[in-house]
Amino acid sequence: MTILKTFVVLVVLAMSPAPALAEARWAVIISGASGGEKYAGQMRDWREGLRSALVDRYGFKTEHVRVLVDESVATGEKGSADNVRKLFTEIKKAGTKDDFVLVVMLGHGTYDGEIAKFNLVGPDLTAKDWTDMLAGVQGRLAVVNTTEASFPFLESLTAKGRVVITATDSAAQKYATVFPEYFVKALREASTDLDKNGRTSLFEVFTAASAAVKQHYEQKGQLATERAVLDDNGDGKGREASAEGPDGGVARMSYLDAESAAENATPELAALAKRRRTLEIQAEEHKQLKGVMPDAEWNSTFEKLMLELAQVSAEIRKKS
Repeated sequence: MTILKTFVVLVVLAMSPAPALAEARWAVIISGASGGEKYAGQMRDWREGLRSALVDRYGFKTEHVRVLVDESVATGEKGSADNVRKLFTEIKKAGTKDDFVLVVMLGHGTYDGEIAKFNLVGPDLTAKDWTDMLAGVQGRLAVVNTTEASFPFLESLTAKGRVVITATDSAAQKYATVFPEYFVKALREASTDLDKNGRTSLFEVFTAASAAVKQHYEQKGQLATERAVLDDNGDGKGREASAEGPDGGVARMSYLDAESAAENATPELAALAKRRRTLEIQAEEHKQLKGVMPDAEWNSTFEKLMLELAQVSAEIRKKS
């Protein structure tokens, strides 16, 4: 090849659009101190079920699903406070603002009236420790604390656009929870796609798991000792799945499935898909303001959102 031809090829390559980078999806499963053989077996089943669902059903990359375990387990990355901190330092360095990071805590929690903790073998991590540790994680972040006395974590971790789910709606709920069992089950089952759009959102998983917990106690004829809540608007209050409230818009758009490969085929399509996701979240959040703001203002804003969403969707279809 002549020097001139080589130069032309290099120029063409330089001017060609770079392939779009699909979002990276991370999952961190922290399996804390088991507190005995009975719970150790449960936690093993839960974390293995979670990992299997995320990799096999939702297509998370194996290397992006990190599982930290109780030190009583013979194999695996140990779930010490130091190792948890190191892992999030890695994710902060490797992640981007377009990523999705899911954190699930399995095990036990405590609250002494002032400080809430997630129990590990060795030093525990408090709710404030988690808040400090997660600061700076790029992208969309979702944290699920499945333990007893977990509600203070919602109050501490709350941030606009961040999905926080806790197994309890009060720090006073200190009995071992069944929420993790049904959360894992909801992740694994196709029936969790409640709106039948072919994708599964965190809100759908939360709703299915919450309904199963309620049924669990009803079938046993027991008073429920736990009520899961979700917060994603940053007010630190949360809502139950069956209750009305301003939370849920972000969680409804937080899909566990990967985005369509066709929608990431070019930088232009990737940008359009990202804009559509932003508009969908804004629309869901705006729905929660119905009756709060003047009707004329609400209708005008919603109409603009729907119009732009329709235009962006049409562009995606045309270019796909």
